[in-house]
Amino acid sequence: MSHEQLELWNTALHELNRATTLTGDEEERFRLAGERIREIGQEEAVPAPYREFFIREAGFLCTMLKRMKQVEDGTLHDMTLDELRALNHADYADLLPENYHVSFGNPTYANSIFGKETGPLIGFLYNECRGAVVYAYEDRRWDMLITLELFLEIYRQFADGADAHALKDTLYWYCLDYCADFMDQRTRETLDPGLSCARDLIMNEDLTDLRYLYYFGEYITPSEEKMASFLNSLPEEEVEKAARTWTEGYRMGFVVEHKNLAAKRTVNLRYRCGFERIVRHAVRQFEDMGLESVIYRSATHLVNRRQHLRIGYYGALPNPQFEYDHRNDAAVFMDGNFVTEKLRSLRAAYEHYRNLAFVHGGPAVMDVFGEKPFAPEGNKDALSMNPDAQREQVRYNNEAGQITNRYIRGEDRSFTIIAWPVPEIGDHFEEIFHATEEINNLDYRTYQQIQQKLIEALDRGESVHVLGMNGNDTDITVQLHRLADPQKETNFENCVADVNIPVGEVFTSPLLMGTNGRLSVSQVYLGEFHYKNLRIDVKDGMVADYTCDNFEREEENRRYIEENILFHHPTVPMGEFAIGTNTTAYRMAKKYGISSKLPILIAEKMGPHFAFGDTCYSWQEDLKVFNPDGREVIARDNEISALRKTDISAAYFGCHTDITIPYEELGLIEVNGRDGSKIRIIENGRFVLPGTEELNRPLEDVSELR
Repeated sequence: MSHEQLELWNTALHELNRATTLTGDEEERFRLAGERIREIGQEEAVPAPYREFFIREAGFLCTMLKRMKQVEDGTLHDMTLDELRALNHADYADLLPENYHVSFGNPTYANSIFGKETGPLIGFLYNECRGAVVYAYEDRRWDMLITLELFLEIYRQFADGADAHALKDTLYWYCLDYCADFMDQRTRETLDPGLSCARDLIMNEDLTDLRYLYYFGEYITPSEEKMASFLNSLPEEEVEKAARTWTEGYRMGFVVEHKNLAAKRTVNLRYRCGFERIVRHAVRQFEDMGLESVIYRSATHLVNRRQHLRIGYYGALPNPQFEYDHRNDAAVFMDGNFVTEKLRSLRAAYEHYRNLAFVHGGPAVMDVFGEKPFAPEGNKDALSMNPDAQREQVRYNNEAGQITNRYIRGEDRSFTIIAWPVPEIGDHFEEIFHATEEINNLDYRTYQQIQQKLIEALDRGESVHVLGMNGNDTDITVQLHRLADPQKETNFENCVADVNIPVGEVFTSPLLMGTNGRLSVSQVYLGEFHYKNLRIDVKDGMVADYTCDNFEREEENRRYIEENILFHHPTVPMGEFAIGTNTTAYRMAKKYGISSKLPILIAEKMGPHFAFGDTCYSWQEDLKVFNPDGREVIARDNEISALRKTDISAAYFGCHTDITIPYEELGLIEVNGRDGSKIRIIENGRFVLPGTEELNRPLEDVSELR
């Protein structure tokens, strides 16, 4: 970093690390709002059936104001572990599955009480008010103030006999009026190490005292406690090594991609509560690299959320069905006017924090696995986006990606991602954790050499044919780029343990024209969702048809895929084809019966996988990439991403969803040579290419495993 850049960085921090207290006028509004909220429980100004909602929600908000006071005066830290557990349960009780049938957050219940026009809007208000838990624990007084004022304004309108149209209008203008504030706040959260609430907890609290988990304000279950206790039982050097695998992967991402880590000053850490001991070591290790850690919570305000996705740090989900039911709450405000304002606000925010953005290195992500796979229930009462709203959501995603890339440039940043099991995985949790340690630290040199054999064979082909077996009807041909100089060029990247931990894949961005057929998988866990008998048909590289067996009604199956794989696009391209080589991970999955619980990060290394959406090189296609043998990976584009040169809005989709065929469903991977030859890579679930036989060793006794 130059002296001038360092001065800009220090100036930015000085400007940003100022107090975030309310103004005198805002403090008075806060006091009056709190007093008014406390009066609602004694009033009958709002007629039935709405009165019960306002009384219950006013009670919740009063509790959060009390919680904020307990944080401010320190009484929260004086409570016992059992007392904190009870408070945490009370804060989230209304959302828990056993209470959800009579929760106003349940669209079906809300609609049965208020009708199909008003019910969804009440649900939107309920959802927005849930952020008060976070505002209480982080003492975010401005966020609490506007939440209280929104609630009071809606209460006043119902007292005056307002209808659903007026209610929707108020919610819309609340989102639009505060859009610039929300975007500025969220952008700063992602970049500014001075906002250190979570980091201060992690670095300063006694992590052997499990009360610390309840100071975040996230929902905490026995699993988070067990995770923290387990890490506390490990030797310091083992925890430090687990963190080192993570941070070293991040560092190596810059090295391998020939990017200048020394020019960066911040890294964003994303993780799930319970792993603080690893995170603490990671913060210190990143400091040794010259990086300050930015640790921000997943978004609370609906304007800042992206459907059900949690980006940042987070606790347990009180009820995944609630998150799924409210994934499209943005339908209340998603129109052209709002999207234009949100994009304008995002540009303004990045311009405001441009000095911080310039020195941000990208995220270090810790994923988890082991939770019970979530198969959501369709809910016809939940809000949904009409075609116009879907188009506007797609427009926002596309243009927001362009804006972000101008300030945090893809050619300068990197990332890393690692995954660990959580105790919900079952009785063998500790064994699985140590097995995962082994997988995360496999010798990359061995895999690098074996994968080079695969690449040499694949580079002799014009296409690759993949066939399923054992009931899997995959039959797809993937078209490869033509190499102008095979001595200097390659189609496949030799992926070892840097940004994408663990080791174990070779991947490419295939050509779209000539890529045809069907991808099928009996079950797969993508993100937080479970898919049964997923089938996707591809024509010239684009998704042509799709279905699954999750729901009885075909319409719901298609909507499920459209929302969570296509992300509201009518079609997306195949952005990646890869062959996973981590048979050690596959053996672990079979030994412990956890195949359906593994994250895509590990699952994609356990067979061939296909990604739909953007390529692996999106926004970085012009940055040259070289394999360890010195050959350049030239397959960084496809016919869609190449449109960035003439119309960047048509080049990207803002999604990349990997789908893996497990070895037991894999009948054949065969290279179709340009000279008409056939080269078999995998046959009947085993590697048959000479030089790759070592990969079959972990599979030798897999049939005997449970």
